[in-house]
Amino acid sequence: MVYDLPRHLERLFLPPSCLLCDAAGEETLDLCADCLDDLPWIGRACVRCGRPLPDDVPADSLCGPCTREPPPFDRVVTPWRYEGALAELVHRLKFQRHLAVGRTLGRLLAEQVAARDLPLPRLILPVPLHSHRLRERGFNHAAELAYAVSKTLDLPWSTRLLRKRRATPNQHELDRKARLRNLRGAFHYLGSAEYHHVAVVDDVLTTGATAAEVTRTLKAAGVRKVEIWALARTVERR
Repeated sequence: MVYDLPRHLERLFLPPSCLLCDAAGEETLDLCADCLDDLPWIGRACVRCGRPLPDDVPADSLCGPCTREPPPFDRVVTPWRYEGALAELVHRLKFQRHLAVGRTLGRLLAEQVAARDLPLPRLILPVPLHSHRLRERGFNHAAELAYAVSKTLDLPWSTRLLRKRRATPNQHELDRKARLRNLRGAFHYLGSAEYHHVAVVDDVLTTGATAAEVTRTLKAAGVRKVEIWALARTVERR
C-alpha cells in the first residue's frame, strides 16, 4: 500500500525526489517541475471517452464517435497520452511495484479531477484483478492509484465492493470486439444503492472495453452515474 503519512511528515522523512531525473521533487510530488511539464498532457479532450480534441472546441465537447454511439460510462478523466515518460512510469508501477509512482500520479490525477469543479462521486473503486492474478502479482496497481486519489480528494474508496469473479485471458493483443466478449460477465458489484455516483480508477484507457463492462455491472446494480478516471489514454496517431 502507498505510504499513509501526513504530508508534513512525508516532507520531513520522505523528501520528494523526481522519479525521472532524480532532481528535487515539487512539494510532496516525486516529480520535478520540468519533468512534470514534459509529461504528454492531452489538454482538451472528449468528456465521454478522453480522445484528444482541438484546443479551440468548447469545453465538455464530444468527439464524433461518442456523438454517434456514446459509451455506457458518463464521463472520463485521462490527463495524459500513454507514451513516453508517462508510459515508463506506469510500467514501473505495474511491473516493478514502484509504489511512489502510484502515490505521485494518483495525486496528480486527483488534482485534475478537482480542477473540473464538478460534483464528486460518493465512492471510488479501483478496477479489480481476479484473485489468481492478484496472488501472482502481489498487489493491484489500480488500487494503489485509487488510494492516493481518495486520500487527496478525501473520498471513500473500497477494494471489496467490486470483484472480478472470472479469470480472463490477457486483453493486450485482442481487438475491441474480442475484448468485449472476453470481459462479458466478468465483474460483480456488492455495493448498495446509496452509492449512486461512482468513479472507477485504472491506469490506462485503451479501447474502453474494461471500463464499459465495469460500468454496465455497476449500472445494473443501481448506480446511476459512473466516471472513469485513468492516468492515460492510448491515442491513435494520424
